[in-house]
Amino acid sequence: MKVINLSEQNSLMNCYLAEIRNVDIQRDPLRFRCNIERIGEIMALEVSRMLNYRVEDVQTPLGIAKVALPQDKIVLGTILRAGLPFHQGFLRMYDHAENAFLSAFRRMGRNRNGKQELEIVAEYLASPALAEKTLLLVDPMLATGMSMEVAYKALLSHGKPARTHLCCTIGTKQAVAYLQQNLPEEDDITLWCAAVDEELNDKKYIVPGLGDAGDLCYGEKL
Repeated sequence: MKVINLSEQNSLMNCYLAEIRNVDIQRDPLRFRCNIERIGEIMALEVSRMLNYRVEDVQTPLGIAKVALPQDKIVLGTILRAGLPFHQGFLRMYDHAENAFLSAFRRMGRNRNGKQELEIVAEYLASPALAEKTLLLVDPMLATGMSMEVAYKALLSHGKPARTHLCCTIGTKQAVAYLQQNLPEEDDITLWCAAVDEELNDKKYIVPGLGDAGDLCYGEKL
């Protein structure tokens, strides 16, 4: 799995990352959502550099222009609910894409040895066929990597994509390592992060991170 950390090179994205992290600015939900969307738009453009292109003729009022156009059939997949504004940013750029949605939640389960451990359950899935298409699976926070793994493997029930791009705003080194270890090596997968933070706290929140992205977007949940 190829990993691309966009914060390793300076760009305008840093401005939006700074604002979604800022404890004062993030009190404005509208601005927070807009900044998540902006990061999605910029990342969508970066991902587009890795698509397959073909030169086609475009008729103008004065002649024929040759333009290299992407050929991939795109499916945008999103993990509810925090993924919605991030998804919208991508959808503005890939406005002809098909879309997939799934929900995933955390619960405490037991492993084979009877020890309690955190597990992720995918509960709802709506997706088009994925075989031979390019899947962009977007979720703003990549804390442990478990939700992204579960979402990707659940979507495989609708066919195996030709290529997959996993996209997040903020990830952790732990999550990156987890996905490298647990996603199939033979699958063509690239992980995109706007930034990669050092650690998780005992509640599985990214540090320094930004807090709960879903609550910041849509208000606190019970």
